[in-house]
Amino acid sequence: MKKRFILLLWLVAGHVSAFSQTELTDLLRKPQITQGHFIQQRFLKSLSKPITATGEFTLVKNKGLLWQMQKPFESSQRVTPEGIMQWNGESWVATNSLAQNQQIRLFLGLLGGDVESLKNQFDLHLSGEAEHWVLRLIPNTVLIQQIFTAIEIQGDHSVKQIELREKQGDKTLIRFNRVSLDKPLSAFAQSAL
Repeated sequence: MKKRFILLLWLVAGHVSAFSQTELTDLLRKPQITQGHFIQQRFLKSLSKPITATGEFTLVKNKGLLWQMQKPFESSQRVTPEGIMQWNGESWVATNSLAQNQQIRLFLGLLGGDVESLKNQFDLHLSGEAEHWVLRLIPNTVLIQQIFTAIEIQGDHSVKQIELREKQGDKTLIRFNRVSLDKPLSAFAQSAL
């Protein structure tokens, strides 16, 4: 009887598959538009309280990210494969340097589910299932190891939280809430992206 029970467990377990990186990529690449609110906290070793910023974001597949900070002050940035630009009230002004290009690709990859490009710079460790997953990235290139010790991304049908742990001990935590998928863009987001 005991042997049959063990055999039955083995057969059932064999048909249960783990949530894979391919499934995560497919899940995150489905929406054409992802929008919502963010809370970004920067924990610096030298400060007792985190620096907190809040606002709205819009991610449009294959176009880029619009990051509209509302507090502590208003600021709008767009992040595209071409670089980072700041809205000055009348037009977009380039603000990126060559060093930022690596971070731009990383951030767009994190939000857009470009797991394959992340493999070039990180060892990936995925756990969970489609309804709640955690992707832990451990740097495997010298350049990225000089900046980060680890990055942890959590989500469900979209990214819900990103935690960036830096080499010098500082940390950035970004939480996304009130996320909507494939809803119409605002006029400003349409013109920006």
